[in-house]
Amino acid sequence: MQTLWRSSAALLALMAGVSSASADRQEAWRLFVADRDQAKVTVIDAIKGEILGALTVKSPASLYRSNSGQTVFAVQGDAGTVTAIASGISFDDHGDHGDIDVEAPKLTGTEIAGEKPSHFVEHDGQFAAFFDGEGVARIISEKAVLEGKSDVREVKTDASQHGVAVAYGSHVLLSEPNKEKPAELPVGIRTVDAAGAQVGDIAACPDLHGEASSGNILAFACATGLLVVTHGEGAPEIRHLPYPESLPDGKSTTLIGGRGLQYFLGNYGPDKVVLIDPTAEKDGFRQVELPTRRMHFAVDPIRPKFAYVFTEDGQLHQLDVLTGKIANSRRLTDPYSMDGHWNDPRPRIAVAGDSIVVTDPLQGKLHLVDAPSFAKAGEIAVGGKPYSVVAVGGSGQVHEGEEHAHNHDHDDDQIYKGYFEDDQVKDRALSDWAGDWQSVYGYLQDGTLDPVMAHKAESGGQTADEYKAYYEAGYRTDVERITIDGDAVTFFKDGEPLKARYASDGHEILIYEKGNRGVRFIFKKAEGDTEAPDYIQFSDHKIAPAAADHYHLYWGNDRAALLKEVTNWPTYYPSSLNAKQIVEEMMAH
Repeated sequence: MQTLWRSSAALLALMAGVSSASADRQEAWRLFVADRDQAKVTVIDAIKGEILGALTVKSPASLYRSNSGQTVFAVQGDAGTVTAIASGISFDDHGDHGDIDVEAPKLTGTEIAGEKPSHFVEHDGQFAAFFDGEGVARIISEKAVLEGKSDVREVKTDASQHGVAVAYGSHVLLSEPNKEKPAELPVGIRTVDAAGAQVGDIAACPDLHGEASSGNILAFACATGLLVVTHGEGAPEIRHLPYPESLPDGKSTTLIGGRGLQYFLGNYGPDKVVLIDPTAEKDGFRQVELPTRRMHFAVDPIRPKFAYVFTEDGQLHQLDVLTGKIANSRRLTDPYSMDGHWNDPRPRIAVAGDSIVVTDPLQGKLHLVDAPSFAKAGEIAVGGKPYSVVAVGGSGQVHEGEEHAHNHDHDDDQIYKGYFEDDQVKDRALSDWAGDWQSVYGYLQDGTLDPVMAHKAESGGQTADEYKAYYEAGYRTDVERITIDGDAVTFFKDGEPLKARYASDGHEILIYEKGNRGVRFIFKKAEGDTEAPDYIQFSDHKIAPAAADHYHLYWGNDRAALLKEVTNWPTYYPSSLNAKQIVEEMMAH
């Protein structure tokens, strides 16, 4: 396969296809569109509305994007393969700010081959492609995909089936085939451990079809309701959430997980959808009537309150998830019919920033709707039969062409994002963090950082309140101030000092779920107050000697346990900065 770009000018447009919110902050959104009849994936700059080029695959494909947005997968049933595409847009969350990196999209070189690929599922950065013709799941990490590897882990079921698999931590959840009637849908979920041994009983799920995640909850759709999966002690915990008697006869066969709000949206009969609360013990289903038969639906990852449904009369409907009612409707296309083959070309929905995108395969174009106003915002002529569509993008800080405390050239930029070689890591002295430092947790609590949270929500995947809750967990600490002078570290809690001397205890390289890495620089207490922690661990996105401009600090008496802490990262800025300056610093990032 080869990459085909429309022209060199298109490639230049690709690299420049971002809009700047400030001199060093950019927003970029790309659409990946598969053609119903042609073996290609068209790449579009969603901000400029320009076609940037096309990537050649082996047969018409259904597209799936990773949660990180770094990869797009073309599942090609006719060709028996799954092809990985690097989207060219990546983000790195550094706690108090995020960076964006924009490059040319490309085929990564990863292909997963097998007979009749169907369901493709991601969970925690692990992708599971299920091959119906073999009854086999092939699992690979996003890190391996971005490196162009095709090394997969295989997990087999007892028979070929229209099945699904989910890599769930060290376990895999596998659909259980209907052994009496192999041609029919699976009948349950089998949990296996890393060695492939079954764990617990098979969870019954007749007519299993449809899977999604919302937050930390996974769900499978059954004829009788949902199987709701959460983390248990040592193994996944599965419970059954039945359809209530108030619903008419029917079932969900497609699920989508809410972003920002924890819910599932499922189909239910030809002209209805259901909103599902997975935490409910019963009656967790709300039915929404549609004006005519449903074709496709999607959730809004940026405005969690809304989801969208397209119906065969050519209308796009905005569904208010909180009220369970249709808030707005807009006609976009000529009518399409749900009669005919299930795989006939029909409209599909994606959300790219403030644009809701709807494919119109019979007219060879995309329709754009402005999400905030729900007004028609334009069209993009694509040609052919644009069908499956996914959007990736967002905004973040860029550091190209300028000195920055974290990076000075491309190599340092990659290091800042967590991509480096082991031999680049050098031990650091405590003097790198010398000074008087203040916690930013109090500023979060008193509302000083509210503008920062609102700024993140403008282009991020959560509301300002949800970002605030995330940083509430991250910044939380009762140590409001730290001073570091030579080898002496003093912690201040309610103004009372706690002091000890620390010596270097080396460093540890951590591997994160995304595949990038970080370094903790560790210091062990040599002497001092008994209540002072035995270990302190610094993380400031640097991997060699350099002065810190802010840092995240982990402390405690168990060196190994501290290395596993990734949700609470008390963050410190120089005490010389006032509240306004800290806000400005965070807003710039």
